[in-house]
Amino acid sequence: MGVFNSPTLQSERLILRKFEKSDIEALFLLLQDEEVNTFLPWFPARSMQDAAQIYERKFARVYRQKQGYAYAVCLKTDDFPIGYIQAETDESRDLGYALRKEYWRRGIISEAGRVLIQRLREDGVPYITATHDVKNPRSGGVMRALGMRYRYSYKEQWQPKDIPVVFRMYQLNLDGEQDRIYTKYRERYEHFIESGV
Repeated sequence: MGVFNSPTLQSERLILRKFEKSDIEALFLLLQDEEVNTFLPWFPARSMQDAAQIYERKFARVYRQKQGYAYAVCLKTDDFPIGYIQAETDESRDLGYALRKEYWRRGIISEAGRVLIQRLREDGVPYITATHDVKNPRSGGVMRALGMRYRYSYKEQWQPKDIPVVFRMYQLNLDGEQDRIYTKYRERYEHFIESGV
C-alpha cells in the first residue's frame, strides 16, 4: 500500500505493525475482555467471528486506503499483539488505543503513542485529538503523558451502547499552532470546561 499506510514502527520494547488476518485470535483475546471493553466504542467480542468483523471494520478498511495509522502493539520478545493504537486520518485525527489488562500500568501505550506521534509529526499531520470517559481517568493520564492538553468536556449519548457519557477532549498540536482547538464535539454536544483537569 505504500509507506504512508501504517509503516512498521519500533520503540525500546515494542513493535507497532499492521494487523494480519492471522492476528484475529490475538484481537479476540483483547476484545472479549469485558473490563478492557468497558470504555471501547463497541460491545465485547463473543466469538472469533465478532473479532474478524472488528478487524475488517477497524483495521483492514484502513489498510485499503492510501494513508493510515492503525497498529497492532506487540512486544519485541514475541511479536504477538497485546493491544492496538490508531490515529484516524479524518478531521478529528482521533487517537484510540486498547491494551490487554495483564499489561496495564507498564507504560506500554504511552511508549507506543510517543513513537506513533513522532511518525505523525514527520508525515506533516498538524494535530491529534483524543477523548476519554470521565470514569476512565487512567486514559487521561496516557494523554497527558503524550503531551496532550485538556481542552473541554462534552456529554454524548454514546452509540451503539446507547449510554450517556461525559468525555474529556485532549489535543496535541504537532505543527506549532498551539492555539488551535478542534471544536466539532463542542459544537455538536452540550459542553463545559472542568477545573483542575
